[in-house]
Amino acid sequence: MSSLHVDSVNKSYDNKKILSDIYLTCKKGEIIGLIGRNGSGKSTLLKIVFGIEKCENKFLKIGKKVITNIANGRSLINYLPQENFLPNGTKIKSLINLFLPKKNRHELINNDYIKPLLDKKNQELSGGEKRIIEILLIIHSNAEFILLDEPFNGVSPIIRDYIIKYIQEIKSSKGFIITDHDYENVINLADKIMFLKDGTLKEIKKQKQLVDLGYLSQTNYNTLINESSK
Repeated sequence: MSSLHVDSVNKSYDNKKILSDIYLTCKKGEIIGLIGRNGSGKSTLLKIVFGIEKCENKFLKIGKKVITNIANGRSLINYLPQENFLPNGTKIKSLINLFLPKKNRHELINNDYIKPLLDKKNQELSGGEKRIIEILLIIHSNAEFILLDEPFNGVSPIIRDYIIKYIQEIKSSKGFIITDHDYENVINLADKIMFLKDGTLKEIKKQKQLVDLGYLSQTNYNTLINESSK
């Protein structure tokens, strides 16, 4: 089974270390939840892995292939940014044909959420409609590993729950690294939780560690446990 291996990532801004010797792995069929406070470097790390953010040092490998730039990783890794990326002025059906290989288009075109939007243009959609289209486009690309930065931002609870269920259903064929400011969604969805603080990445074996690390209050922790047990 192929795996994404990220090692020795170092990144600084204005002589301030943002990421320090980051090590991270993700297997196909695995969902990695990346959490941490705003400004901790989560988005920066995803951009570095994808190849659109420069850093002082990194080593990236998928299977036996070493990834040195965005071009030779393009068919292996795809990235959903926080910002909407679809262009205006083009119908959604045309964007699906543009973004996806032919063999991957059918499922999107026949998706119950996407069907009513096919003849609309991007600028005519709500924020939630744009987001679900973008997420499904990224997921259905040929990439083996999917990086999702704030996928649940701006979507309704119904769409959020649908996206979570969809990722769970398709995860056997891909690896996911997901970050979101709503930590409950990430923690409940992920197979493994990685916590980013002060430039270092730590695996969370037990959720109680998030209280000890100062990320969750005891009240928030109790709420999280109660919700996950339902």
